[in-house]
Amino acid sequence: MTPDDDPHPIAPEAPLPSDCCNSGCPICVHDLYAEQLQHYREQLAAWKARHPGSQ
Repeated sequence: MTPDDDPHPIAPEAPLPSDCCNSGCPICVHDLYAEQLQHYREQLAAWKARHPGSQ
């Protein structure tokens, strides 16, 4: 498998300060970002395991 067939995962974009309304929403944009970031880190670790020596 080559990196062309298995592209490097793309990190999620962090929310802007203006994306949060600071009203205590049950699911805040910061919560969603944290979940996306965790998923990205898991995907990145798996990708690095498949492509040792890659950045």
